[in-house]
Amino acid sequence: MANRTDPTARSVHGTNPQNLVEKILRSKIYQNTYWKEQCFGLTAETLVDKAMELDHFGGTFGGNRKATPFMCLTLKMLQIQPEKEIVVEFIKNEDYKYVRILGAFYLRLVGKPTDVYQYLEPLYNDYRKLRRKLADGGYTLSHVDEMIDELLTTDYSCDIALPRVPKRWTLEAAGQLEPRRSALEDEEEEEEEKEEEEAAVNDLEAMDIDKDRRRSRSPIKERDREKERDRDRHRDYRDRDRDRDREYDRGRDRDRDRDYYRDRDHDRDRDKDRDLYRERDRDRDRDYHRRDRDHGRDRERDRHGDRDRRRGRSRSRSWERRDRERDRDQRSRSPSADRKRSTTRRGRQEDDDLLEDGEHRSGHGEPGGKRKKKEKKEKKEKEQVTDGTDNPDPEIAEANRLRAALGLKPLRP
Repeated sequence: MANRTDPTARSVHGTNPQNLVEKILRSKIYQNTYWKEQCFGLTAETLVDKAMELDHFGGTFGGNRKATPFMCLTLKMLQIQPEKEIVVEFIKNEDYKYVRILGAFYLRLVGKPTDVYQYLEPLYNDYRKLRRKLADGGYTLSHVDEMIDELLTTDYSCDIALPRVPKRWTLEAAGQLEPRRSALEDEEEEEEEKEEEEAAVNDLEAMDIDKDRRRSRSPIKERDREKERDRDRHRDYRDRDRDRDREYDRGRDRDRDRDYYRDRDHDRDRDKDRDLYRERDRDRDRDYHRRDRDHGRDRERDRHGDRDRRRGRSRSRSWERRDRERDRDQRSRSPSADRKRSTTRRGRQEDDDLLEDGEHRSGHGEPGGKRKKKEKKEKKEKEQVTDGTDNPDPEIAEANRLRAALGLKPLRP
């Protein structure tokens, strides 16, 4: 019973008004909780309150294609079929935009083509924002004029197939509809009328002023007016001259102040430059004295080094001279000792040869220990003779003497 159409309702486009909504969508609306709880028992008067509570519009959304409250109220209006005056009041309501959209959508479904164009085209001037629910459950921004254009130019809106409406120019050609007048044209006509009225009023005021001027003219008044004009002109010239003189004095004072500050800045910069040059000269003198002092110290160090080198060379020459004199004295003092040493060495060698021959002959001689001791003594004597100190070159003899003191081998001759 709750889903049946009102028995007093008339058929629309040759069918039951609820059949304008597809069966699948209609069954989903019947199963909707909003339809069962909020739309039960609504009348044309109480439906307005529910329409005022709307905050969005749309068809179905979600995975199971759930119907929106906007579609539930649309089906309820098709079920109870309110009167045309109520629907027109819905459309003319300017306080609640979703009530206006609900009335326009219902009129597009059940209204005649002429009524659709007559009542919906004025809504093109409504630019208020609307929230439209999408199929995925989200929202998008729309406007009232966009929704009206969709209803007038398309055949499908909010998941409902709209009844076909002829084109506007067809109805105009048939004489069923007057040519559309834009709201901008009305505004332009109103502005033109206002401008014409203002021009007429201005012309009347100008004519009245001219009449008053002609009526008030007289020689005495004209003379007084000329005097007043001349007085004002003279006062203006005097004020202009005074202002020019004041401006000239102000500019001269400004130039004087500028010159004063420029000179002061110049003196300050010059003092800074002088201090900078003084500091630079002081640094240069300090560096010069430091270089002179370092040069004198280096020269003194070189002088001491040369003196030390000369002393070392003179000392080495005196050592060499002393060594040569000692060697010369030794050679001149003991030539016989050398001859004796050579004869004893020769006699010793001959004895050794004889002993070796006797040992070979007899088969036995001195024990081996005595022979080793003799060989060691001879080796020591050879080392003492060949230590290099008796080298004829004094420098090599001095070097060998130092190496012998250090325990090193003598230099090779």
